[in-house]
Amino acid sequence: MTDLRFPIGDFISPSSSTAEERAAWIAQIAATPAHVRAAVAGLSETQLNTPYRDGGWTVRQVVHHLGDSHMVAFTRTKFALTEENPPVRGYDEARWAKLPDYAGPLEASLLLLDSLHARWVRVWEGLSEAQLQRTFNHSADGPTRLDQQLATYAWHGRHHVAHITALRDRRGWK
Repeated sequence: MTDLRFPIGDFISPSSSTAEERAAWIAQIAATPAHVRAAVAGLSETQLNTPYRDGGWTVRQVVHHLGDSHMVAFTRTKFALTEENPPVRGYDEARWAKLPDYAGPLEASLLLLDSLHARWVRVWEGLSEAQLQRTFNHSADGPTRLDQQLATYAWHGRHHVAHITALRDRRGWK
C-alpha cells in the first residue's frame, strides 16, 4: 500500500548537485503554480474541504500551505544571499493551517504562487555556483545550502500537487 502522506516518496536532500539537476528543479518550481491550478480545477466546495487522507489537511489547506511555505522559503533564499549563514526558524505548519485564512477562497493563494514563483525562478536562474553554495542555518535542520533548498521546494510542490491529484484519482473526481 502506498503511504498517502508521501505520494511521490520521501525527500532525500542531495549532498551535491549538477547544473542539469538544478535546471530541472528550477523548471519544476516554475511549473508548480500551473500544476496546482490544474489539480484543483473544477473541484466543488465540498471537494476542496475534503482531507487528502484521514487526519490530513483538506485540499483547501494544502493550497494555502503551499503559498505560505513557499513564501517563507523565498525569504530564506533572500536572507542566505544577503547575509552570512543567517539563522532562520521553522514555524508550526499545523497551527497555521487552522488560522482563518486557510478557510478562505483559493484564488489569493493561487495568485500568490503565480507571482512568488515568477520572482523566485528569476532569482534561481540568476545565481552563480558560489551563490548556490551559500547557506542559512535552520533552527531545526541546521545548515542548509541553497541548492539543497532548491531541490526541497521542487519536490515540495510536486509532493502537495500529488496529494490533490491522488485524492481526485481515488475518489474518481474528474
